[in-house]
Amino acid sequence: MTWIAIPNETGPADKRTAMTPDNVGKLTHAGAEVLVETGLGAGCGYHDELYEEAGARVAGERRELFEKADIVLRVHKPGANEIAQLKKGTIHISYLDPFNEKRLVEALRDQRISAISMEMIPRTTRAQKMDALSSQASLAGYVMVIQAVNRLNRILPMMMTPSGTIKPAKVFVIGAGVAGLQAIATAKRLGARVTAFDTRAVVAEQVESLGASFLKINIGETGQTEDGYARPLSPEQVTKQQQGQADEIAKSDIVITTAQLFGRKPPLLVTRNTIGSMQPGSVIVDMAAETGGNVEGSVPGETVDLDGVTIIGSGNWSGQGCRDASNMYSNNLFNLVEEYWNAEQKSFEVDLNDDILAGCLITHGGEIVNTTIRKHYA
Repeated sequence: MTWIAIPNETGPADKRTAMTPDNVGKLTHAGAEVLVETGLGAGCGYHDELYEEAGARVAGERRELFEKADIVLRVHKPGANEIAQLKKGTIHISYLDPFNEKRLVEALRDQRISAISMEMIPRTTRAQKMDALSSQASLAGYVMVIQAVNRLNRILPMMMTPSGTIKPAKVFVIGAGVAGLQAIATAKRLGARVTAFDTRAVVAEQVESLGASFLKINIGETGQTEDGYARPLSPEQVTKQQQGQADEIAKSDIVITTAQLFGRKPPLLVTRNTIGSMQPGSVIVDMAAETGGNVEGSVPGETVDLDGVTIIGSGNWSGQGCRDASNMYSNNLFNLVEEYWNAEQKSFEVDLNDDILAGCLITHGGEIVNTTIRKHYA
């Protein structure tokens, strides 16, 4: 018998849940015993009764979940006290931020936990259905546009009225990854005139297919990793990008920055001087505010006013659409569990030779088994 435990998320600002009742039903149908904490889906409108109807048992004591669990499914990383409560050999699946959480990873290793980091799921065709970064980033792109629109002192679409014609607002998106492309699509649907830039010239066609213009800046040789992420720029290239996009930023009503480098500090792309050139009432959304920021003056978790320009760095972007975010993340988790579920033994099998697990399994059997993370710590 395999017990799958799903605890509540403890961050007060995040109402997401790791598992919806629908997917709990699929887990119990597969033969797992599912234990959920009281109030697991309350923030998304999923009441305990729905989990019980799906076959789960609702536990009032958080400690019971961790002590009983063979598998733990959650959104955020565990606390040190929670790791100590887990049985040796437990499989723990969540975001872990392994590049910046060495002590956490070492604690998981010492407790002999098989820890899977959802950030490290490879961007391959086979792993696409498990790719939580992409699913959550898509929602983040939408939410950032909506937040900017709510703060902007004008409307986005062109409007012809008896009093005259209102010109469409101008939106500039920096970074055309999953979040950036969704931001572009959302702004276009709302009627804005959209321009975008990305260091990867290969994405220009995707930008233009959404009806936006692609800003060309000669910053020298760039490219992308095997996983499709933009490669880090040199300081000289960052300066060239800052200068090349300054005019576009100055005439934009909304600027959205999405340049994040997993495991590293994001580049500073919008300087204080450039912000000063924007019209009062303009809005900047800094997706990377919580990890160092793309925008000079952005504050993690806050919205600030700088020279009359509103800078939003609230973070937890996908969590602000918590119901859809939970559904998507829950699907990612279920697909991961299903991929390695042994139907006969009703258990999760850890295959160290599997290409997906080789990328996302961080600790196992008392060791740090992930090559990338092990080298990072060396």
